[in-house]
Amino acid sequence: MQPASRQQTPEQVVDEVMFLLQDSGGEQYYGEAVTKLQHAEQCAWHAQQSGADEELILASLLHDIGHVLETSETIRSEMFGVVNHDEIGENWLRERGFSERLAKLVGGHVDAKRYLTATNAAYTERLSPASKETLRLQGGPMDRACAEAFSQEPELRDMLRLRSWDELAKDPECQCPALSSYREMLLRHLNR
Repeated sequence: MQPASRQQTPEQVVDEVMFLLQDSGGEQYYGEAVTKLQHAEQCAWHAQQSGADEELILASLLHDIGHVLETSETIRSEMFGVVNHDEIGENWLRERGFSERLAKLVGGHVDAKRYLTATNAAYTERLSPASKETLRLQGGPMDRACAEAFSQEPELRDMLRLRSWDELAKDPECQCPALSSYREMLLRHLNR
């Protein structure tokens, strides 16, 4: 991965994002029946279908960008990708000029899973086997104190919404808009 350049134009950042997602697009999404690109597209589509604002739609599209980046902070599992992809993605997006809210939503999607598994047994039962294994690698359900602290997160509602779309975005039969359909939305966001 190239170091972040504050000199990149919004168009260059969008090209970089599109290349990263497209380049990894054919790779299987860890233990699921979809590719990484299908997962990203489906997650964004579910956000759109739910009436989410553009920042939340883009956070849904980009929530796993950390899986396709290599940094000195990368902690990798052979079977399940970049364990700390949430942190890596959050920092990478912030460095490229994405909004603080969008970056925080991306950075919070793993903690949202850890929170939900600590507070909602039915949610835990619905997780796929691969998602249960990544949960273990990501620290497991939050303890009571962490869950209480996370419940005060200003973006909690949208982090939980993104998490629900993340879980839904694993359908190999889903027909949804292609990555290219988000180019203008990405440019609008970066030009705000």
